[in-house]
Amino acid sequence: MAGVAALAFVWLLLWSDYRADRARTDAEPPFFAKFELTDHQGMVRTEEDFAGRWMLVFFGFTNCPDVCPTTLSEVAAVMDGLGDDAAKVQPIFITIDPERDTPAALAEYVPLFDASIIGLTGTPEQIAATSETFPIFFERVEEAAAPDGYTMGHTSHLFLFDPDAGFADSWPYGTPAEEILADLEERI
Repeated sequence: MAGVAALAFVWLLLWSDYRADRARTDAEPPFFAKFELTDHQGMVRTEEDFAGRWMLVFFGFTNCPDVCPTTLSEVAAVMDGLGDDAAKVQPIFITIDPERDTPAALAEYVPLFDASIIGLTGTPEQIAATSETFPIFFERVEEAAAPDGYTMGHTSHLFLFDPDAGFADSWPYGTPAEEILADLEERI
C-alpha cells in the first residue's frame, strides 16, 4: 500500500510539473525577435525601436530573383490594405547577404516596394547572430550565372511579432496578401 501511495505521489508531482510547463509554454511565445543591425539610412536599430508595434519580418536579399520581391510585394499590399492601422505595423526586411546588401543597396531596394519597409543589414557576424534568434536557414550557393557568381538559399517565411516582440505567427512563401491582411486585422 505504501508503494502505491508513493507511486501516486510521484505521478502527481510529475503531472503538476508537466501542467505548469505546458501553461508556461502556452502563455509565452516560442521565441522573441532580437537584433541589432543597421537600417538603410545608416541608423543602428534593435527590436526595442519598434516596441508597441507589430513587426512583419522577412529575411532575404536584394539580388533574389523571385521569392524576395514577391514577398515584399505582398507585404506592401498588406500595408496598403491596413489603411489607418498601418501605423501599428512595422515591416522589416533583414538581409542574409551583407556582402552585397549595404545600407545604400537597401536604400535603393526597399522603397521600391513600400516606403514604410525598413531594410536592415550588418556585418556577417551580426547577421549570423540575428539568424540564431530566429528559426531560419540561409546559405551562399555558388552559381556562375548569378550576380557576383553566387545566390543565396534561404527560409522564405514571413514572420509576425506582437508589440512585445514575441513570435505571433508566420506565413510560408506564396501566402496571398489578403490572407495575411485578414489575419493581421483580427490581431490588431
